[in-house]
Amino acid sequence: MKVQIRRDEILTRLNLADAPVSATALASIFGVSRQIIVKDISALREEGYAINALSKGYVLDKKPSPTRVFKTIHSDEDVERELNLIVDLGGVVEDVFIYHKAYNKVSAEMNIRTRLDVSKFIENITSGKSHLLKNVTSGYHYHTVTAKDTETLDLIEDSLWKAGFLAKLREFEPVEIDRKK
Repeated sequence: MKVQIRRDEILTRLNLADAPVSATALASIFGVSRQIIVKDISALREEGYAINALSKGYVLDKKPSPTRVFKTIHSDEDVERELNLIVDLGGVVEDVFIYHKAYNKVSAEMNIRTRLDVSKFIENITSGKSHLLKNVTSGYHYHTVTAKDTETLDLIEDSLWKAGFLAKLREFEPVEIDRKK
């Protein structure tokens, strides 16, 4: 099992757990040593995950992360660049949604945290007959992005502006998501 996949699975297990999960139990599940799990937990903490070590195991702090919604527009060729920009700066792309005059809000969960997640998403879109949700609204779409702090969200927002990806709201869109006018 690849390291990033194992770490993603550790996060999932900690998130779903109702009680602390020991390094020994995780090591048994993934067929690795306890020390490998300790290193994985350390790496996840460096990525910004609040994982606490208790006497009976690890617990993921599930306090809500700062969140911001970004309205973006770009070509199909820029999807990978947009998503990589967000995850490279420490953001998690929780979803994608559009506002349509007839259908109202249409959304899909994404949970993109890493470049590997971006690659998998791009591969899934390009290998099938699916189309990007943004194409229903001429390229306009929104992403809910979470990060460890508001400073990271500010950095992501500034970088999206500089890359030319952010768009202004139109009259039928909810004003409360427009942070910078």
